[in-house]
Amino acid sequence: MVTRLYSHPIFLEHVTPPGHPERPDRLRAIARVLEGEAFNDLVRREAPVGDLATVAYAHPQDFVDRVKATTPESGIVRIDADTSMSPKSFEAALTAVGAANAAVDDVFAGTADNVFVAARPPGHHAERATAMGFCLFNTAAIAARHAQRAHGAERVAVIDWDVHHGNGTQDIFWDDPTVLYCSTHQMPLYPGTGAKTETGVGNIVNAPLAPRDGSDAFREAFLSRILPSVDAFRPDLIIISAGFDAHHRDPLAEINLDEGDFDWATGQLMDRAATHSGNRLVSLLEGGYDLEGLAYSVAAHVGRLMRG
Repeated sequence: MVTRLYSHPIFLEHVTPPGHPERPDRLRAIARVLEGEAFNDLVRREAPVGDLATVAYAHPQDFVDRVKATTPESGIVRIDADTSMSPKSFEAALTAVGAANAAVDDVFAGTADNVFVAARPPGHHAERATAMGFCLFNTAAIAARHAQRAHGAERVAVIDWDVHHGNGTQDIFWDDPTVLYCSTHQMPLYPGTGAKTETGVGNIVNAPLAPRDGSDAFREAFLSRILPSVDAFRPDLIIISAGFDAHHRDPLAEINLDEGDFDWATGQLMDRAATHSGNRLVSLLEGGYDLEGLAYSVAAHVGRLMRG
């Protein structure tokens, strides 16, 4: 397997308020763990700045313009209680989009089998016209649309295992049968969406977990709901919204997974990519706020991507 990694120093310059869990140290922890000998064959690339026009694939242009105009010249400006921007935040978010779209290009060109994008800010809470939940633009949704527009993908599956439901991705694709959105997440928990009854036009599959659930419940949700939906959909591309905050060490939730669970879920989705998608799989970092749990989980995830 040829696995690429995209990252960029600009992602460290998206500054959040003191004590905020979505902080630059998250990417430093990932970078350190991926320096290990096991990752010598990981193909590393600097993320390109995204084409601003592609952001409008998932968001109205006036929203894109509004986010850009909110960028402060200095200091930090709050969009809501959780979400803020610093002078480099817009550039970081646009580079995250560029990385995700480049990853899609790579897997369709065959220059990589799969790609992991270590970027911030995350994206899956950003709705069509609302930045929220630490997120400015919905990178996964933009990448899915890029696959359709640039590469003729007819069906794209977005699988979200972040502990928080990806309300933004669900909102963007709610009535679009060409995109399958599947999510495991803790419920009840922020943002309050993600019930099993939320099904869109049959393209939304939510598999909520209860507080204190662990490996057994997570794997059962995959085996009974997520994976059968992917098999029935037969996607041309699989995108993972790869949040690692369902790890038992994470301070923002109460799900008790470990790195072995992320290894297992990665392998299951790689099997589906091999069957349906010509191995095409793109993974985008979302949450994960305990630095040790995040580092171990990313190492397991990327290690599985590399070995197949």
